[in-house]
Amino acid sequence: MRIIAVTTLSVSLAFALTACGAGNDAPTAMITQVTDGVEGSINTNGNDIKVRGLLLVSQPDGSAVLIGSMFNNAISGDNLLAIAAGGILATLSETSLPLIQNQPLHFAGESANAKAVIPDINAAAGSRVQVKFFFSRAGEMTLDAIVHEQSGIYAGVTA
Repeated sequence: MRIIAVTTLSVSLAFALTACGAGNDAPTAMITQVTDGVEGSINTNGNDIKVRGLLLVSQPDGSAVLIGSMFNNAISGDNLLAIAAGGILATLSETSLPLIQNQPLHFAGESANAKAVIPDINAAAGSRVQVKFFFSRAGEMTLDAIVHEQSGIYAGVTA
């Protein structure tokens, strides 16, 4: 009887201490930010759009430049129609940016093929700003992006 009690207590402690008992809602299973930037996706109604590494770089003039990558894994194409950050509409490099399967959009960096500048946002480094993306098919996606100052690896990011 004592062996059964010790075994039961040991198993219970093992589940509790390793968080196995928390199931799919364990805090360690809910982490989605794996880089400096945030991530998001739209996977409904045949859409498969992913945003990776999203962040903003504040500029001396009060504007901010969006950094990140966007992927469309769906067979059907889509278009990025607009971006708004902190309620301010971004100026895009094109009126509409096509999202074609396996042809990602890269905002900033050596492989950049798109640009988004948010004028007069005056976002402080270290703060978070709500960024909304508007797509022609997929609808809307909202993410909270961190703001970095224009220094270090982001020193060359300019409006």
